[in-house]
Amino acid sequence: MRTLLRFAASTATAAVCLLGAAPVAGAQEPASVPYSYLAGLAAQLAAPGAPPPGANDWTCHPGAAHPNPVVLLHGLGNETVSWQTLSPLLAAAGYCVYTTTYGAGAFGPALGAVAPVPESARQIGAFIDRVLAATGAAKVDVVGHSMGGAVPFYYFHHLGGAGKVARHIGLGAPYHGSTLSGADTAAKPLRDLPGTADAIADCGPCQMSPDSPFLRELKADARLVPDVQFVSIVSRYDEIATPYTTGMLDGPNARNIVLQDVCATDYSEHYGLTSDPVAVREVLDALDPEHARSVECPVVAPIVGPLTSAAGS
Repeated sequence: MRTLLRFAASTATAAVCLLGAAPVAGAQEPASVPYSYLAGLAAQLAAPGAPPPGANDWTCHPGAAHPNPVVLLHGLGNETVSWQTLSPLLAAAGYCVYTTTYGAGAFGPALGAVAPVPESARQIGAFIDRVLAATGAAKVDVVGHSMGGAVPFYYFHHLGGAGKVARHIGLGAPYHGSTLSGADTAAKPLRDLPGTADAIADCGPCQMSPDSPFLRELKADARLVPDVQFVSIVSRYDEIATPYTTGMLDGPNARNIVLQDVCATDYSEHYGLTSDPVAVREVLDALDPEHARSVECPVVAPIVGPLTSAAGS
């Protein structure tokens, strides 16, 4: 495993060199931000469970340009793996950035988002309260990948969280459940076995089956949370949140972005969404739409990340 992750680190570094730095408003980007999921795995090997660069400065006070702290919520995994790209970019652009590993199970902080959704939502809510208390802000903006995009809906509806979030940006979130590229259907006979109901109730991802009654409790509908602005970013090549349209929302306060409609040369799948340069640019623009920048289109490979600086270059 260590050999594999060392290879991951070197591959990620090569990808960064090929891409170069994606510009961020303010031109204060750190010298080397990795645009590869493999870099997150390498970071986890080097410092397991550590917050990513730029995150969790509890003395940070939001400025007028970015008054809302940004809370980054991982999917199945942890904060270290997920946010090696967005966290340093946001911090360099002047945001107060916070991450946490929530919903950990038997594997501890190495694998979060596995607890029942209500428990994960309670942990997220407590973390957001801590962020608001430390920064003095009235609301946060949330960027959530996969389960980190879906779980906040429980927080909105059942834990009083709707008034504490201004923007919610989801990356490949299984709002309406996921077929897992057909694996969910194949597993249905196992779910119907006696005694499995309790096990499913204790497993957050299991609660996101398309036929799960829990989805009625989650109520992932932007129209039911009218004071929150939603942006959903999805990939047609997503193999986990499937069909990819499960990551899209309806309503006057919701906007959906399909990466391949922006850049046809973007082949990012589920895990690459948090480090994909096109998705990252869309997140930055969604957080600060008044200073939105045009998106360049590199060729982006699954897992590895960008292979060129722009399509055709």
